[in-house]
Amino acid sequence: MYVKSLTLRGFKSFASATDLVLEPGITCIVGPNGSGKSNVVDALAWVMGEGSARSLRGGKMDDVIFAGTSGRQPLGRAQVTMTIDNSDGALPIDYTEVTISRTMFRGGGSEYAINRTPCRLLDIQELLSDSGIGREMHVIVGQGQLDAVLRATPEERRGFIEEAAGVLKHRRRKEKALRKLEGMEGNLTRVADLTAEVRRQLGPLGRQAETARRARSIQMTVRDARLRLLADDLVQQRAGLEADLADEKALVERRTRLEASVAEAKRAVSELEDDAARKAPALYALQQQWYSLTSLAEKLDATARLASERVRLMAADDEPSHSGRDPEQLRRQAERVRGEELELQVQADEAQKAVDEAVRSREEAERAHQGEQQRIVRLARAAADRREGLAKLHGQVEARRSRVEAGEAEIGRLRGTLGGSSERVDEARREVETLQARLAELESGEEAVNAAAEEATSRLAELDERRRELRDARNTASQRSGAASARAEALEMSLGSAGASRENLPDDAAGLGGELVEALQVEPGHEAAVSVALGWAAESFVIASHEDAARLLGHLRDHEGGRVGLVVAGASAPDSGAWPELPDGAVWVRDVVTVPDHLAAAVAVLVDRLALVPDTEAALAVVASGARAVTADGDVYAPTFVRGGGRPGRSALELRAALDDARRDSQAQAERERDLATELDEIAGPLREAQAAADATADRLSESDAEIDSTAEQLARHHQTIAAADHERERIRSSIEQARVALEANRGELEELELRLAHAQEEPSDEEPSVAERDRLAALAASARTAETEHRLTLRTRQERARALSGRAESLEAAARSELAARERAEVRRRSREESARVARTVSSHAESASADVRRALERLVHLRDAEAQAKGEREAQLKAARQRAQEQADALREVTDSVHRDEVARAQQGLRIEALETRAGDELGIDPDVLVEEYGPHQLVPHLEPVAEGEETPEPVPFERNVQEKRLQRAERDLKLLGKVNPLALEEYAALEERHTFLTEQLADLRGSKKDLMSIVDEVDARVEQVFTEAFHDVAREFEGVFSRLFPGGEGRLVLTDPDDMLTTGLDVEARPPGKKIKRLSLLSGGERSLVAVALLVSIFKARPSPFYIMDEVEAALDDANLGRLITLFEELRDSSQLIVITHQKRTMEVADALYGVTMRGDGVTTVVSQRLGDVRVP
Repeated sequence: MYVKSLTLRGFKSFASATDLVLEPGITCIVGPNGSGKSNVVDALAWVMGEGSARSLRGGKMDDVIFAGTSGRQPLGRAQVTMTIDNSDGALPIDYTEVTISRTMFRGGGSEYAINRTPCRLLDIQELLSDSGIGREMHVIVGQGQLDAVLRATPEERRGFIEEAAGVLKHRRRKEKALRKLEGMEGNLTRVADLTAEVRRQLGPLGRQAETARRARSIQMTVRDARLRLLADDLVQQRAGLEADLADEKALVERRTRLEASVAEAKRAVSELEDDAARKAPALYALQQQWYSLTSLAEKLDATARLASERVRLMAADDEPSHSGRDPEQLRRQAERVRGEELELQVQADEAQKAVDEAVRSREEAERAHQGEQQRIVRLARAAADRREGLAKLHGQVEARRSRVEAGEAEIGRLRGTLGGSSERVDEARREVETLQARLAELESGEEAVNAAAEEATSRLAELDERRRELRDARNTASQRSGAASARAEALEMSLGSAGASRENLPDDAAGLGGELVEALQVEPGHEAAVSVALGWAAESFVIASHEDAARLLGHLRDHEGGRVGLVVAGASAPDSGAWPELPDGAVWVRDVVTVPDHLAAAVAVLVDRLALVPDTEAALAVVASGARAVTADGDVYAPTFVRGGGRPGRSALELRAALDDARRDSQAQAERERDLATELDEIAGPLREAQAAADATADRLSESDAEIDSTAEQLARHHQTIAAADHERERIRSSIEQARVALEANRGELEELELRLAHAQEEPSDEEPSVAERDRLAALAASARTAETEHRLTLRTRQERARALSGRAESLEAAARSELAARERAEVRRRSREESARVARTVSSHAESASADVRRALERLVHLRDAEAQAKGEREAQLKAARQRAQEQADALREVTDSVHRDEVARAQQGLRIEALETRAGDELGIDPDVLVEEYGPHQLVPHLEPVAEGEETPEPVPFERNVQEKRLQRAERDLKLLGKVNPLALEEYAALEERHTFLTEQLADLRGSKKDLMSIVDEVDARVEQVFTEAFHDVAREFEGVFSRLFPGGEGRLVLTDPDDMLTTGLDVEARPPGKKIKRLSLLSGGERSLVAVALLVSIFKARPSPFYIMDEVEAALDDANLGRLITLFEELRDSSQLIVITHQKRTMEVADALYGVTMRGDGVTTVVSQRLGDVRVP
């Protein structure tokens, strides 16, 4: 086994990762001072578990982390990894190569690992200790450590050998066992005392447990009866609630149906209103169409009449066909025409006048006719407009009236709903006020109840705490009294078993008194010594005289009554002279013993010149003065004898003193127990009263809390009802306001329409305008036109005749042409009149036909209008019926809602009762309500819980009967009262105490067995340590003599044990005498000699108990060349069995190395390493 490699990362000056690959043999590490050579040694010590920062040349442990330089930042951790070749299996681990690593973080955390597996520092130390590498690190010999080896105490030097021999782990095992023994001894005493005390308590507690068992049986009966009665109440209440819920379901279904019916009725009303509003314009349109067709028919009739009149006029204006005359005739007539011309001119003037008159008459007649015609048309149009307006106004009035009625009905319905909601809100508010007042009253009352409850609870807690303290004190006093009584009994038995007991002495013995120890009073602490001082007299009896004593002794001999010591009372004591002065701490026996006067002389003889001394030296001083002495250990020193040795048994005086103490203690504890019992009895009454008061206040508080909760819940429901009703009222008010605004608007429009209708109806209704006047005027106009035409024709004729006559003579030819032209013009006029007549006839025919069509359309329209008016009436009747049905459904819904509300309140109250029962089941009886009903409901059979006599059969379960269970509960409660005071915890306490007794007994046996095992372990460890150390010491001592003689030729050195008889604790001294010197003290040696002696001791240990490797840090620095050669020789010998890692500056040491590592430090303060194997180039 050897160190195969060492890797340093961030350790001290090794900032970068540095690997040192090592080999068996000697490896030298060289370099200038301060380059970091010793840091390699520190790294090896640190990775193997070194925990002292001072040993690593630091102030605190994180100093091992690279602290940084001017050119390099500090690091956050340091890590060292050591790889060990374990091919020989020196380490107890199944690996041929073992890697041990240690990491330190600047924050203070540390990590350890073996083969990269996290572990503890202890694991690494135990792994290495099996190969001789312990916590003391004797394998690392650092600078200055050689002198420390010599300055070490003998015990510390012993530790070097023990570590090399692997003894330390055995010592740790022993120390651990001794610590366990030390703790176990106290536990054993405590367990023994506890076991005896528990055993004494079992009897009384068993009787209490039997009473508690009976009480538990009765309590089970009480609980079972209460559970069954409560389950029956709960089942009945739940059944009632289920029935109410079924009724509620029917009511809810009915309310749902009614709500659907109300919604359907409202929808029907809305549909009818919409239908009425939708169809109202149709009736209005039909009315308008009637007015329009009536006006059109009248216009067509007027047109037909005008066309007929025109045809007639055209027919009346027909001219006879023109017949031309011969021009000759015209010439012949020229003269006649000239003669007639003047006459014609006169006639023409007259005709002109007639024409002017006819024109005036015609114009007047036409104006009259036109005026009449216009009047008739205006009247017809006005009548049509009036009829149309009236119909429209009627329709608008009816529509507005329907809307007003619907609005009033809606407002009435909403006000009714608002009134009902307001009534409910008022009722709810009254309830809220009542409940708030009740709640305030309850809360104010609850404050008093709370105060009373707190006071009662506090009083109960104080009394209960006082009772508990008194019980604990009484139990403690009882236990102490029992213990004192038992101790007194044991002491009495001990006193009664010595020599001739009082029973062996005759009762009528003359002069016989009590025991001597009964009459003595000894200061506490001196009983044992005084008992030894008195000797046989400590167990003697007092007798009045020597004669009485002789008779008593004779009686004992005759009756074989045994031997007895007698102290004669009233005897005189001889004068013993002056008593010597006592040393410090000594006191005369007579000064610590108080004796009655009649025994003073006898006791004075017994304690004559007898002193109590603290130790042997004082006893010897007293004896030297001629007196006697008794030590605290019971040893007696006299001028002629000494008696003592082992610890004496307890004397009668000690037993008597202990008995008196025990009796006083027992009596005091019994009195205290009686006082405490009296105080407990006295406190029982107030406690019951406090319990009753607390229960009463708790019940009142529970009732108050329940009532407050119920009231608060009702208040919350009423608040919700009020909030919902307020919201509903706001919605209804908003709807009412909207309906009112619409109603006011409709009313305003209705009033305006009714006013317009009234005004329209108040106007005289124009009858159909008469056409007679118009016809008369038309006839007059036609007659006037005819007359005008005739007069014009006459005028024209006369004018023509006059013109013709005036020009006839000159131009007969022109007359002929004129006649021809006249004939043509006449034909044109005729054709024109004929065309006009034809057009007039056509217009008249079409107008009459159209008028007939319009009349027929009017008839149809009248039928449609009447039908629509009738439908409107039917719709209004249907709307009124639908509104009535909707109102009836709403009323029914309101009644059902009120009923549902009342049922909800009733169910809530019943739910509260059920909840109270369930709460009672959980709080008082600690059972879930469903489990209560399932297991204790009336459907379950009632088992027989009362105990039955032995041999009798348990009765079969019976069906549940409430009256039977009530009687059963009453009987059980009565039986429970008859039991009186019961310790409810007795069963558990007895079982626990019995279990505790068994456990303590087993633990006591286990502790005794463990103590025996630990003692055997300690003995085994001691034997092993003694064996291993003895062998190692002899081997090291032998090697030391040889090594010393080689390092100091001619000198003498050896190892000496400080206590050879005790190999377990002996230390180790080194005796060294260099050649030519007689000194053996190490302190008188030179520095080099001291170093060589230390090296000799260490090398001796290395050779006697080799370790896998050793580290030497400049151990040869103080040696001269000769001594260095001798040391190098030893290094070469050690190389065969161990690996050596040497830090050196010596060239000769480097020459024997198998590998050489050069350590240097660069300018940045970081250590680097250069290696060279020398084994292949070494010169033989």
